[in-house]
Amino acid sequence: MTQSSRRTLSRRKFLGYAALSSAAAYGLTTVSTRPAQAADARDGLPDFSPAVVIGTGYGAAVTALRLGEAGIPTVMLEMGQLWDTPTADGSIFSPMLSPDKRSMWLKNRSEMPLASFLWIDINTGIERYAGVLDRVHYGDMSVYLGRGVGGGSLVNGAMAVTPRRSYFEEILPGIDADEMYGTYFPRANEELGVNEIDRDWFEDCDSYQYARLSRKHAEKAGYRTVFVPSVYDFDYMRREEAGEVPRSALDSEVIFGNNHGKRSLDKTYLAAALGTGNVTIKTLQEVRGIRRSADGTYRLTVRELDETGGTVARREMGARHLFLGAGSIGSTELLLRARDTGTLPRLGGEIGQGWGPNGNVMVGRANHAWDLTGPLQSGMPALGIDAWDDPDNPVFAEIAPMPAGVELWVSLYLAITKNPARGHFTYDAASDSAQLHWTAEQGQASIDAAKVHFDRINGVNNTVYRHDLFGDTRPFENRFTYHPLGGAVLGEATDLYGRVKGYDNLYVTDGSLIPGSTGVNPFVTITALAERNVDRVLAEDIRR
Repeated sequence: MTQSSRRTLSRRKFLGYAALSSAAAYGLTTVSTRPAQAADARDGLPDFSPAVVIGTGYGAAVTALRLGEAGIPTVMLEMGQLWDTPTADGSIFSPMLSPDKRSMWLKNRSEMPLASFLWIDINTGIERYAGVLDRVHYGDMSVYLGRGVGGGSLVNGAMAVTPRRSYFEEILPGIDADEMYGTYFPRANEELGVNEIDRDWFEDCDSYQYARLSRKHAEKAGYRTVFVPSVYDFDYMRREEAGEVPRSALDSEVIFGNNHGKRSLDKTYLAAALGTGNVTIKTLQEVRGIRRSADGTYRLTVRELDETGGTVARREMGARHLFLGAGSIGSTELLLRARDTGTLPRLGGEIGQGWGPNGNVMVGRANHAWDLTGPLQSGMPALGIDAWDDPDNPVFAEIAPMPAGVELWVSLYLAITKNPARGHFTYDAASDSAQLHWTAEQGQASIDAAKVHFDRINGVNNTVYRHDLFGDTRPFENRFTYHPLGGAVLGEATDLYGRVKGYDNLYVTDGSLIPGSTGVNPFVTITALAERNVDRVLAEDIRR
């Protein structure tokens, strides 16, 4: 990127971030840098836009920025809220240790990944509200989703990992890996604001004592650990520990959003997209249906929500080019509903297939009394155990925090395994929703792979598993995922650039395109893939 283009991007981000801040301050549901749009911020939806992007997560944000740069008027429809308004205590997001209504999406109770400690339920009752984190239940599997402007970037652990090239080529063999690793992964990392931790500070700080202990135990068992890049500002974190700035990652903020320090999409891609002057974000807008008009454009049925999930209004909106960026769950459901209700009948049987939880398994280990993890723990992981080269049981395990503010003598991990099992979705007319077909038996291979490595770590260090963290006595938890992937797989449900088969000007631009696994945290892959795909779509499909 040239110095001139950097200045242009910085100016766009400034303008876009100012628009986000002012919209939040006035309680508006429309965010735009265009005065006419800002003036009509409570007037609902326009009747038509040349481009509509559903969602504001990684793939959606990339797409909107590039459309806006190309001069294409674009409307983004986001089901959640804009999270940019401090409450009376000065915070935007809910505390993790004492969650309030801001924590969960339309729930009466918090639903944290760790359900218990010493078998005591640690969740709590909350007021029903359009909060930032959702957990969608499908029998043997639950899926965590971010709700708000920025999608999953608001609630993830910020680990910005580029996948192994060999594995990327395995899961997406139709894509030019030279192009991805030479152009699109570097572009994604730069735009996302990826940075790396200062190694000297890491070795001495209090914040990562827990990670250094897990590293010691892993290395004693013969395992290699690797530092992991992040979109959390590590310099800000260093200043947090020094007491120079308000704490966020060091104030137990992880799953319910970060009040400071995190480079979520509203501070990067989305701010830059708004700064083009061609992108408008409409919040609390749930797209329920898609149909094709006689003139070839698309008509969307949209439900406007209030802050408790109630219906304010139902409207329609048209689009010439429609981009689905609502995530593996949201985009897949929209396509299935359209196919099976007959509004887009030419959609193929590949829709809903190829889903996987990225092999996610959580596990905790009990440490000896003299092995302290420390009361101050960064909520943003910076180290992983890399056993991906194991020919029989490849695993990449994030060394995760338990930031309770007191010593717990627990080492926690989120393992990512190479599980070939795939689920699928079907449309259920009675509930008007997509239903995931995934069984506990399909997830057992992930537990087996993780167990091989953690048995070895426990054996060498004379430690044991914790059996009190997941609501019963199981030491491994694989009944939820933060990394849902698949449902509209690239090259199967779509062509190799995300164009949905059967319809022109209809695209998927999110994790639905990836067949169930990336071997690492997937958001960098989703971002880079969206950059690649929108380049081609702009060059070939969109008349300017």
